[in-house]
This record gives sequence, C-alpha cells and structure tokens, in this order.
Amino acid sequence: MPFPDRPAYEELLYGLPEHFASIQSSTLVLATIGPTLAKVEGQISFRENIILDVWELVDLDERRIRNYSYEIYRAGKKFAWYDPFEHLDVPELASTFPHHKHIEPDIKHHRVPAPGISFEHPNLPFLIQEIERTLLSRSA
Repeated sequence: MPFPDRPAYEELLYGLPEHFASIQSSTLVLATIGPTLAKVEGQISFRENIILDVWELVDLDERRIRNYSYEIYRAGKKFAWYDPFEHLDVPELASTFPHHKHIEPDIKHHRVPAPGISFEHPNLPFLIQEIERTLLSRSA
C-alpha cells in the first residue's frame, strides 16, 4: 500500500481502534509542524498491559515517513523497539536497511531485520498485527 495523503492517513490513524479489536485505547495525534511536515505521537494500549509508543515524522508532500520510533512495552518494561538508525557495521541488517528491531537479550545491542517496516507505507497496521501475533495470541 503506498503512503496515503493526509486525510487518508488521519482516517487510518484515528480509525485503528475500529479496525483492530485488540486495541483498548489510542492517544495518537497527527499534528502539522511545518509547511510539508507532520508528526504522529501517542500510544496504543492493548490488553495484558501491552503499549505501543509511536513517534513518526511524516513528509506530507512526498507522502512518506522521514523518521520514526516505535517502542513496545509489556507491563511497563521495554520489550522491543524499531528504528531506522543506520548500523553499517552490522551486515545481518542489510536485508531491511536501515529498518531494524531491537529485541532481547541485550535489547540495546541485539538487532534483527524488520521486513515489515518502511518509509514508503504506513507501518502501524503491521506493528499491531505483529503485537497480536506475538504477544496477545497466547492469552486471547
């Protein structure tokens, strides 16, 4: 799915709780911060004390994400996070460069490719599905 225009992206963001029954609440807000830039900030809460903390910098003219940070918390502890920081010294991440996921053990230094993450399409549906599949399916 290509990155949508602003009205369609707002509809996607604000409609997430209607499309994913696993979402208990969302505080996501898209706010304009310049002539062509907007930021998305907030949290999506799930059952089992799972939180997805979201920050995106979106280029509205180019219809793409310029930067992001997605952090997943379980019971208040950081479980994983995604970022596009370039790790040129880690060849294992080349397949999804620069997108990657930090996971345990040693969450700060243990990085794996993030094949569902992109600057070119919305990432939140993928992240929500991953949370449902990996964290919530065991206690459904």
